Amino acid sequence: MKSQNFKSLEKIVRAFKGRSVMVVGDLILDEFIWGDVSRISPEAPVPVVWVKKESFMPGGASNVANNLSSLGAKVYSVGVIGDDERGAILKNSLEQKGIDTSGVLVDGTRPTTLKTRVVAGHQQVVRIDKEKTDHLSESMVRRMIDSIKMLMGKVDAVIIEDYGKGVITPKLLQKVVPLAKRSNRIISVDPKEEHFKYYRGITVITPNNHEASRAVGFEIKDDKTLKKAGAALLSKVGCKIALVTLGENGMAVFSKGKPMKHIPTVAQEVFDVSGAGDTVIAAYTLGLASGGDPVKSAYIANCAAGIVVGKVGIAVVDPAELIDRIERELDR
Repeated sequence: MKSQNFKSLEKIVRAFKGRSVMVVGDLILDEFIWGDVSRISPEAPVPVVWVKKESFMPGGASNVANNLSSLGAKVYSVGVIGDDERGAILKNSLEQKGIDTSGVLVDGTRPTTLKTRVVAGHQQVVRIDKEKTDHLSESMVRRMIDSIKMLMGKVDAVIIEDYGKGVITPKLLQKVVPLAKRSNRIISVDPKEEHFKYYRGITVITPNNHEASRAVGFEIKDDKTLKKAGAALLSKVGCKIALVTLGENGMAVFSKGKPMKHIPTVAQEVFDVSGAGDTVIAAYTLGLASGGDPVKSAYIANCAAGIVVGKVGIAVVDPAELIDRIERELDR
């Protein structure tokens, strides 16, 4: 039985290489300042970090694109950066990873969103955010829609990454979701609660426990309320699948007409949960696009997330790592 299950899951992961995905959303540059702490500042009760190195990684929707690319997919990134050095670093980083940036637009009225994390040893000490969260101008939204229209015929799936930084607006969603539906594409959404009514008709929504609670209007605190919330999400969003991530408790899969399927976490060591949700939506969408059903795709995504939380910083997973982890988990 284990052999059959493994071969089925392995076949899905190996099919990632033939898939193409467009990621639409808030492009973020993650800056990491790495160092050590040896003393407390005499000026305030805060650690003094001795900086050893600095590095940059794609974050937000860019990290989803990075995860997809690492898993073997062809990726098209659509979003907005500022006319600044950080934007150039981010675009160049995506291109170096083989990601198509023809849909990355430059807006001189806003900075590239930057999240700076100071990490001492294995511990994140502080995060500093630089961003402008106003909605995009109408002309910029139109340019994004034009880019999406041009790329739609090249992809199997569309991921909408809504980080609330002003790129994913109601006007954009009202155009993009129907367009993707007419094109019969898988549509996955990492949501913000205030936009739930604009997601109607998508394929899958991937809120965490807190986001799902806010969306349905009651707290998820046990299996009973979790099942109730899952049913409410399917009804409210009109989606085929709701994948609710539960942190250390794994994830729950809801699909119309079927009972909830709970998938326990496979994380053995947790160093950094940053970007775990990005890995989940990337692997889950690729699973669906590669012939996986809602539960098998969730198992694959859960294993992928279990790998990245065991790494420090914003991390990705490749197919070989993922297949190895799936096999080891089935052995357990």
